[in-house]
Amino acid sequence: MQISKLSLRNFRNHESLNLSFTPGTTTIIGRNGRGKTNIVEAVHYLATLGSHRVSQDAPLIRKGQNTASIFANVAKHNRQAEVELTINYPGANKVTLNKNQLTKPKDILGLVTTVIFSPEDLDLVKGEPSARRRFIDELSTSLAPKFSNTRSDYERILKQRNTLLKSLGRRNPSAQARATLDAWDEQLIQVGAEIISARLENIKRIKPHILDFGAEISGDTEPLSLSYANSWLPVEATDKIEIAKIFRSELENRNKDEIDRGATLVGPHRDDLDIQLSEMPAKGYASHGQSWSIAIALRLAAFKTLREHDDDPILILDDVFAELDERRRSRLISIISDVEQTLITAAVLEDIPKGLPSNQLLLEDN
Repeated sequence: MQISKLSLRNFRNHESLNLSFTPGTTTIIGRNGRGKTNIVEAVHYLATLGSHRVSQDAPLIRKGQNTASIFANVAKHNRQAEVELTINYPGANKVTLNKNQLTKPKDILGLVTTVIFSPEDLDLVKGEPSARRRFIDELSTSLAPKFSNTRSDYERILKQRNTLLKSLGRRNPSAQARATLDAWDEQLIQVGAEIISARLENIKRIKPHILDFGAEISGDTEPLSLSYANSWLPVEATDKIEIAKIFRSELENRNKDEIDRGATLVGPHRDDLDIQLSEMPAKGYASHGQSWSIAIALRLAAFKTLREHDDDPILILDDVFAELDERRRSRLISIISDVEQTLITAAVLEDIPKGLPSNQLLLEDN
């Protein structure tokens, strides 16, 4: 798939920006503060309805404004579409597709698919579990957009259950509170089992590519692997019904602890991905350069998985090459040579490897 036109209004630092893209590779070059990352952030937002840099929408709107918009012409499977996303703060976001307003912004998920690598991706290796959970959940949503609804349902159930647990004040629940907690337990188990099952399935799909790209990018013999990290689920458990059964048992075992803590201590919101390099935890073991290679391998593996599922997602490399040595640059170029559309950002032309054929988009100073 590809985007041929992109228009931004009051998005980040862009009051009004109109761009055209061609198939293949486009390099967006501009000094820091010119808004090159903001451009690819907007493309990624169309795909995920979220930013890879901030957790809230407010920073996406230009200072002094309360609305921003992203408009794009999208081509997928030889079909054209026009999509416009309006970000309101305060207020609800709106999406139109071919000039028809959709009921919910989430209805647009699946139209645009992206895989983005950015400096923030070092958190996939060195950061907290939330970054790794987000990685596998975004992949799961790209593969099956309805997974976004499952995540939203789980977050709503978790919030309600935590509110109830906190209200108990470390006291044993009354009969009425116990019945309400049991009802939330059942919903948490069913929706949580769906999330865990999807994560396990998509880890299985991505694992062979992680091994391949890890070796290809780094060029060494240290094997890279990925597995699901969960303290209570046996490795062999993959069936959703079986997961739900074990989940229920673990909730029962942790009931007193949860009442004492006033929080839900069991579920996919507390799980992690275990990234191993040479059978050692990558977090704490991998060097800075190795961490970059691991993060790139994870993103490229996600790209390959999505390519096998449907068609090429738009590949975004945000300020990647500046941190890579010549050897890793060359290997990365060879890997992305046949991608339908790649958007690359760089501060200076010298950061773009020689031998990378691309169209150049220069962001000039004011």
